[in-house]
Amino acid sequence: MPITPFLIALYVFAGLCLLFALANGAGARRRWRARRRFSACHSSLWSLVFVLLAVLGAFAATALLGYRRLTAETPVATLSTRQLGEQRYDVRLEYPDGTRRHAELAGDQWQLDARVLKWQPAAVVFGAPALYRVDRLSGRYVDPAHETERTRSVVALGEDNPFDLYDVRRRFPQWLGWIDADFGSAAYLPLVDDGRYRVSLAPAGGLVARPADAATEQKLHAAGW
Repeated sequence: MPITPFLIALYVFAGLCLLFALANGAGARRRWRARRRFSACHSSLWSLVFVLLAVLGAFAATALLGYRRLTAETPVATLSTRQLGEQRYDVRLEYPDGTRRHAELAGDQWQLDARVLKWQPAAVVFGAPALYRVDRLSGRYVDPAHETERTRSVVALGEDNPFDLYDVRRRFPQWLGWIDADFGSAAYLPLVDDGRYRVSLAPAGGLVARPADAATEQKLHAAGW
């Protein structure tokens, strides 16, 4: 997905801090050679501070990669389904930025899961946006017994990120007390042939699934929805 202006600002901040660190490091070297020891140590200290700020900025931006800003009810994805056989469907998932994923699901219904992060009020005052990340797409069976008896299908949609903010908070909760809540949300609807669906995320953090056209709506009504 495209990097948002918020992430660009964090990376620019990290880059500027790194440049200041290099400049102070070079100044400290010159002062040390000139036998200005105190001034050299002072510049070295500032160089270390800017290095730490650069690492912090780059880490924060990388941890937020894959999350999208949540303001009003936000479009999350459009799904198109095509039946391949009994309880087997080809599903095309398209994000608002044009990114697409294909998956073959088994079951009677599709389900889309997402992770949501909300900040403490103090962080919101400074402009920290609520964020979400689509996590997985899976097939479901109407009959719970079929979940253990028949083929299950799950497709991971989260981006591979070694510094995922969700995992960092889970491992080191004392570091990220400014996060108010992190939770999962899911939405599902019946799988129908030639179906089209829209999934959005409400400001409260819940996924909402709707038919994307009248034909799909009629098929869902025929299925009892």
